[in-house]
Amino acid sequence: MQASLNTSKWYDRVWAAFIFFTRLPFWRVYQPHKEAYQTVVEHWPLVGWLTGGVMAGVLYAGSLYLSYPIAVLLAIVARLLLTGALHEDGLADFFDGFGGGGTDRQRILDIMKDSRIGTYGVLSLVCYLALLFFALASMNPDDAALIILVADPYAKMVAGQIILMMPYARNEQTAKSGTVYRRFSATAGVSLAVQGLLPMVLYLVFFNERIDWQMLIFLPCLTMYFLYLFIWRRLRGYTGDCCGALFLLVELTVYLVASYYLS
Repeated sequence: MQASLNTSKWYDRVWAAFIFFTRLPFWRVYQPHKEAYQTVVEHWPLVGWLTGGVMAGVLYAGSLYLSYPIAVLLAIVARLLLTGALHEDGLADFFDGFGGGGTDRQRILDIMKDSRIGTYGVLSLVCYLALLFFALASMNPDDAALIILVADPYAKMVAGQIILMMPYARNEQTAKSGTVYRRFSATAGVSLAVQGLLPMVLYLVFFNERIDWQMLIFLPCLTMYFLYLFIWRRLRGYTGDCCGALFLLVELTVYLVASYYLS
């Protein structure tokens, strides 16, 4: 299987990432090899260019014809539809598992795999969506659209580091998606960094001088670090739900920092 991955084409891996992380029918255009899905995290930020671009476009275009709060809400809904609420499902399962499982590792994993949503999951989604909405609504449409283009790929790059920091907590047979992500190589790591950092660099250099770039970059990483410590102490490994939760919470940190400077 490793040999198959090593000889697979780069475009196989890119197609797999777009098919895995969105609900657009890319699979009708191209069917990558099954093994390519083990590498989807390597191109997760690149998918963020699409999902962030759609979200930013809906927000900006909506603000031209509708009240701004409605445009923000439509932008959030657009990404939910585009991704099939994949990451939001992970966030709810993450909080259900860690909230209801206590310190019992197996119980946490069992709860996270349960398709039913619990109290902790509902509360986490309500709080997350409320914070996301008000953070974006506090900025003007131009600033909000630009920061979305930055935050989505950057947060996916930061969250993707989790697969290097700890092992997968399940195996291929018990994984919800049936896929275990592989640890990416140095070359893939550089590619991941470029995908995630390029929009951030362009934004900070050419578009905005009102934000403290150190805070915009550092505080989301700090969020990632504390979540990593929390997951490691309870689970000694990550799951797909952990990846989704990490992405959303790191991304939310970007929006909260930007809101502080731009509102």
